[in-house]
Amino acid sequence: MQGKIIKGIAGFYYIYIEGFGVYECKAKGIFRNQKIKPLVGDDVEIEILDEEEKSGNIVEILPRKSELIRPAVANIDQALVVFAAAKPKPNLSLLDRFLIMMDRQSISTVICFNKKEEASLEELNRLCSIYTNCKYRVVCISAIFEEGIEEVKEILKGHTTTLAGPSGVGKSTLINLLVPHAKMETGKISEKIDRGKHTTRHSQLFWMEADSYIFDTPGFSSLELMTMEKEELRYSFPEFRKYEGSCRFQGCVHIEEPNCAVKQAVEEGVVGRERYESYTGLFRELKEKKRRRRF
Repeated sequence: MQGKIIKGIAGFYYIYIEGFGVYECKAKGIFRNQKIKPLVGDDVEIEILDEEEKSGNIVEILPRKSELIRPAVANIDQALVVFAAAKPKPNLSLLDRFLIMMDRQSISTVICFNKKEEASLEELNRLCSIYTNCKYRVVCISAIFEEGIEEVKEILKGHTTTLAGPSGVGKSTLINLLVPHAKMETGKISEKIDRGKHTTRHSQLFWMEADSYIFDTPGFSSLELMTMEKEELRYSFPEFRKYEGSCRFQGCVHIEEPNCAVKQAVEEGVVGRERYESYTGLFRELKEKKRRRRF
């Protein structure tokens, strides 16, 4: 039978098979020998060992369409990154890091600012304009007052979406609004495997409707761009791309070079200053990491 891994913990994988429910499975030793680790989101073939107990073995992992390292998930085609508009104040540098990670893996990202009731209209407009000017889709919602939820549902329809963001921004409340059975299923699974303490530490996949899945992933507080070279960074800022080749110097990284088209666009207000300052901060960080690696 074919199904999808919705959760993995302590060597057990929980496979959702539409119309049949969730099966608790172990991965066959061949995967360990081949150094292949099943990921939440993997489409798999299982052999059923006990139908009554709903237990079995994973015998094959089907080809992945995509794979993320953090969060460690497979087969997503969209990311919904959730930050609070206020309380806590959004860390835009952290948001930019997440956008870079998704851009490097060619995964479309939608930005969701929750808790809009806590921010002024002026602040909401400021946040939205920063990212809509970069061609990102932005939605502002209030999960606690259930405002904007239908728009989010439309965004998720027909996609396998990873929902991510720092802790304390209302992701759990949003998940329960989007997937009313999520709380029930979490409780049901936790009786068997969580032993009361692992609920928020692992990625979990929820079925919403036909061809629509959403990942609930652990909150993050920091993201390091470990594998990126500083010269590559500019390619992950979409608002810079149209200026590629327009600067005085070929290979311009838009930092100290004279006659830089990007810096001119910042001065003219065409490219957002907040985003440019985020870029220069990340560039310096990558430069310092490279310097430390040499010593």
